[in-house]
Amino acid sequence: MLDKIGVSSVEELFRGIPDTLRFKRPLNVPPALSEIELEQHMTELARANVSPADAVCFLGGGSYDHFIPAVVDAVAGRSEYYTAYTPYQAEASQGSLQAFFEYQTLICQLTGLDVANASLYDGGSAVAESVLMAMSIHPKRHKVLVAESVHPEYRRSLQSYLANFDAQVLTVPTPHGWLEPDSVRAAVDEETLCVIVQHPNFFGGLEEVEGLARLAHDRGALFIVSFDPISLGLLRRPGQYRADIAVAEGQCLGNPMAFGGPYLGILACREEFVRKMPGRLVGQTVDRKGRRCWVLTLQTREQHIRREKATSNICTNQGLFALRAAVYLAALGPQGLRETAELCARKAHYAAEQLTQIPGVTLPFQRPFFKEFVVQVPGDAPALLARLLQAGYHAGLPLGRWYPALGNCISIAVTEKRTRAEIDAFAAAFAKEVAAGR
Repeated sequence: MLDKIGVSSVEELFRGIPDTLRFKRPLNVPPALSEIELEQHMTELARANVSPADAVCFLGGGSYDHFIPAVVDAVAGRSEYYTAYTPYQAEASQGSLQAFFEYQTLICQLTGLDVANASLYDGGSAVAESVLMAMSIHPKRHKVLVAESVHPEYRRSLQSYLANFDAQVLTVPTPHGWLEPDSVRAAVDEETLCVIVQHPNFFGGLEEVEGLARLAHDRGALFIVSFDPISLGLLRRPGQYRADIAVAEGQCLGNPMAFGGPYLGILACREEFVRKMPGRLVGQTVDRKGRRCWVLTLQTREQHIRREKATSNICTNQGLFALRAAVYLAALGPQGLRETAELCARKAHYAAEQLTQIPGVTLPFQRPFFKEFVVQVPGDAPALLARLLQAGYHAGLPLGRWYPALGNCISIAVTEKRTRAEIDAFAAAFAKEVAAGR
C-alpha cells in the first residue's frame, strides 16, 4: 500500500502528525488467537453483561424494556431491508423510499404535526438538531431556554452541538421536578430563540406544555418538545398544544435496548418550517405511466448541496430503525398504542404505591407521571441498586450521577412487560435491601 501511494515508510506517512500527538510505545495487544479461542474469549466476556433478559428491568431514562412484536423482526430482517446500503442516495430503491414515506406518515399521525423527516441519530441529537433548525428559522435570535427536567445527556449534546455557534443556552431550574410557568415567564424575552421542554420529562413527570407553549409564542419564540412516543397513546399530541418542533427517542418503537444504542431520532414540525428541516424527506409522486412512486423530495445534507446551504450533515444510518418503528406502529395501530400506554401508566402507578409503603421510601416530586417516577431512599442509592442487581433486578438509575442534590434518589421505569408478580417481588426485594442498608 505504501508503494501504491508513493510513500517510503509508515514513519513518512505519519510525518504530518505533530510529535506531541504521536503514540510512542508499542500497543498492549496480546498474542493472536485462533478462531475457536477468539470465540471462546468473546463468549466469556459477554457473560459479564447482565442484560434485561437476565434481570427484571426497571431501567429508563430514554432506553426502555418494551415488548417487540415478532412481526417487527420478521419484516426488518428481510434481506432487501437489512442489507440495504446507506439508503439515502438518489438511486435508493422504491422499497426503501416507500418504507421511509410510510414512517414519515406514521410519525405525522402520531405527533399531529404536518411533516416528519426520515429519521435522525437519536433522541439527544434530535434535540440539538431541532435547535439548529430553530436558528435557521430565526437567525437573529440567540437565546435558548432549556428546562433542567430535560434529559441531562440531551442537554450535554446540545451544548456540544452549539459550542462554536453564537448561541446562549440557559438552563431553567426545576427544583420541584417540573418546569414552572413562572420560571419561563421570567426568563423568556424578545431575544429568546426557543423554549425546550421534555414531556413526560426526565423524572417522568408531566409538564404544563400548553401554558409553556403559549408563553414561548407570546414572545415570538419557538416551542420545542421532546416527547415519549408511547405516551401519545394517552397524552395529547404535540400538534394539539401548538408545538413548533417535536423530537423524540424512537427506541421504544420496536427497537431493542441494545446496551444503549444505536437508536432512532424522531423529528416532526409544522409545514411552514419544512425547508429548514435537517436530513431527508421522502415524497410521493407518479411516474410517467401514472403509477404511484416515491422520490427524495428534500435533501438538505452537505453531501447533497453546498455546505453553506446545508441544514445538517446528518446521515441515514437509522433507516433500519425507522423501518422497525414503522412496522411497530402499523402492527399496534391506535388502539394497540393506547392499550400499551395504559398498561405502562397503570403498572408504574401500582409500582409507586408498593414502593412508597416501604419505610423511608418517598416520592420527592408530587407530580402526575406516565411510566417513570422518582423515589427517594434512605442511605446510599448506588449501593442499594448494586445489591438489587445481585438480587436479580435492574432497579433504576441513580440520579446523583447528573443531579448532585438528588444523590439519594432513583428513577424507576415500568413498561407493559412487567407483571404484577414481578412488581410485587421487586417491592419485596427493595424493602429487604433498604432495611439491610440502614
